[in-house]
Amino acid sequence: MMRRILLVLGVLGVLGGLLVPPARAEGQDFKYKWGFSERLRHEYWKNNRDMENTYYDGGDRNYFRIKTSVWGQMDFKDLAGVFVKLSNENKAYMLLGSGSGATSRKMYYNGHNHWDPDEVIFDNLYLDLKRPAGIPWTFRIGRQDLMNQYGENFMICDGNPGDGSRTFYFNAIKASWTVDEKNVLDLVYINNPRDDIFLPVFNEDKTPIALNTTDENGFVAYLKNKSWENVSFEPYFMYKKEAADYGSGLQSRKSRIFTPGAFVKYTVAPWTYRLQLAKQYGSYGDDDRNATGGYFFVDRDFKDAKWQPQLTAGFAYLSGDKKSTVDNEGWNPLFSRFPLYSELYGQSFQGESGNSYWTNLEMLRCGVTVVPSAKMKFNVSYSLLRANELVTASAAYSLTGRGQTRGHLILTKLDYVFNKRLTGYVMADYFLPNHTFYTQEADPAVFVRTQLEYKF
Repeated sequence: MMRRILLVLGVLGVLGGLLVPPARAEGQDFKYKWGFSERLRHEYWKNNRDMENTYYDGGDRNYFRIKTSVWGQMDFKDLAGVFVKLSNENKAYMLLGSGSGATSRKMYYNGHNHWDPDEVIFDNLYLDLKRPAGIPWTFRIGRQDLMNQYGENFMICDGNPGDGSRTFYFNAIKASWTVDEKNVLDLVYINNPRDDIFLPVFNEDKTPIALNTTDENGFVAYLKNKSWENVSFEPYFMYKKEAADYGSGLQSRKSRIFTPGAFVKYTVAPWTYRLQLAKQYGSYGDDDRNATGGYFFVDRDFKDAKWQPQLTAGFAYLSGDKKSTVDNEGWNPLFSRFPLYSELYGQSFQGESGNSYWTNLEMLRCGVTVVPSAKMKFNVSYSLLRANELVTASAAYSLTGRGQTRGHLILTKLDYVFNKRLTGYVMADYFLPNHTFYTQEADPAVFVRTQLEYKF
């Protein structure tokens, strides 16, 4: 294992050395910095996956998540840079539900307590090249995060949903061309295998976490345009290929997905309008694919009022598969299988399409955010959730196969900044299932998370 680590670091070091002219490097500012973070979470899950109040409910949890990260960065100004980050997230369970009866009891230690030290992984490891050989492009090569870079994370956010929110990285090559001061074009190649085959994983005495449902790779062309005052216009084209090996849910067949679309944001104080629309074509096994997804939200700021409230209202639409046709009309969330609209309800797709596989959804949402103090922010929202198409009945997930109104979702979150190094929040999701989409016995679901994070 150590040989693999040294090989990776050695390759990056050699590449950096070759791409930095020696004479220029001697007089160039060299910067090095490092950091550390500790994230402590407590989470409580109840009925998130099957809306059923059984004690050994599949997926019910009461546990702590402790994530530790260390990182280092070397940078030659205007030339090149290297970034390395190692992370571990170990978990201490008071309750870890999985199925029912005696079988599930085998997963517990000391009654219901279970501590999982988990594995240490390369969270990030990439090389930056800044206009090499004078060409008007910058490159980032290697394991990197893409969250919050493209269209409010609607299409691209989490490269490895299988490990939850432990990491979000993509194995990618990103090339950025600054066309002019108002236009930047990104070209991104992505290769996200089911298991980590590219870099070493520590603690290999157990099976490593599956990072994806199956092997995935793709290509993205994304233009960020600000040619008009107060307007951001971001057209894109994305291609994704999903293998069938280990596949499940709506990733059980080999797929090719072509997605053209655009994100638009228009701000004229105190109003902000956010719109995204995309079409999908391609294949799902032997079937053709034809899907549509998007959203429209309006924000209204009251910055001169007490607590500076912001009101938000909008609508999201993700097409569902029509059982009456041979085509597949179900929306594919591409590289955005994460809690896009809710930590709780993302898990509820487990019995329909796959965990956090957002599809077949209509959502009406309204909410308000207030800032009671410089250190505190509070948000609450209500959403009505519906399915565009009927889903298959399932006793395991309390699905009737009849109704289309999923239910009512309430989200709350309180953020607090203690100081520049220590932050925290408390969030809670509550879902009240509708008893036509879900069975009459379906129970409300709850997700609660408390977090403290220290960084330096």
